[in-house]
Amino acid sequence: MINAKTEAHIVSNLSEFPRLTDKTLGKLLVEAGKLRVEDVEVIVRYQREKGLRFGEAGIRLGLVQETDVLRMLARQFDYPCLQPGEHELSDELIAAYAPFGSRVEALRQLRSQLKLRWFGDKRNTLAVVGLNRGDGCSFIAANLAVVFSQMGERTLLIDANLRNPRQHQIFGLAHRQGLSDLLAGRCSTEVIIQIAELADLDVLPAGPTPPNPQELLVRSSFKTLLRRMGQAYDVVLLDTPAGSLYADSQLIAMETLAALLIVRKHRSRIKDLEAVKKRLTEAGTEWVGAAFNDI
Repeated sequence: MINAKTEAHIVSNLSEFPRLTDKTLGKLLVEAGKLRVEDVEVIVRYQREKGLRFGEAGIRLGLVQETDVLRMLARQFDYPCLQPGEHELSDELIAAYAPFGSRVEALRQLRSQLKLRWFGDKRNTLAVVGLNRGDGCSFIAANLAVVFSQMGERTLLIDANLRNPRQHQIFGLAHRQGLSDLLAGRCSTEVIIQIAELADLDVLPAGPTPPNPQELLVRSSFKTLLRRMGQAYDVVLLDTPAGSLYADSQLIAMETLAALLIVRKHRSRIKDLEAVKKRLTEAGTEWVGAAFNDI
């Protein structure tokens, strides 16, 4: 159950965001249909009697759920937090649907490590590289993009997996034009899509699967794209194909100059990790670390 300490901790974590709503927690819960006006009056009396925060008082009285209190706190502090079933975005976006859980806290810790180890000093582009299919590279890349955008960083997620793209599915986007078309000269950057539900997050989907993904990635248009996007955004993340299966990830990382490796518990093999790491190093790419998925 949420308590005064937990609620204060949440408020403290969210206080970095500058735009606050002028509505109280009670008003927001009434507008969302989670409380009646008379319920608010009961909670306020109990709150004053017991010296509690409004959310804790409502939960103790059984008038509101903890998850609803957390979501309204997020709204107060302009922190994107989505309600399951109300959006086209996949429930894989745990950073948007369940931002107060332990898994998302681990993603925020990863974000902090990346800011310490790589981002900054004009370095803002990073390849996210899984060892094998099914290691969760797309899942990590998507949720990392969300947590960076939740900081107020203008974030672009590029689905550079031209073999088995998934970001269009995760973000509920039509599988139409995207990176492959852009690199082939069939469109321009208007194919970048702003995610309306998540402030400061744009996605460039992969587009149709081309017959020549590696040849597209070595074109000068890819280098030009990353340079332009690096100037336009605070953070640019690239989802890539499995590093142990294709050379695509190596070609992508050569342009980003840095890579985060994704490994999965009970699935990834040390020899694959060492092989991919060696190829990235030989390509002049900085290996900023490895993140374990499904711990």
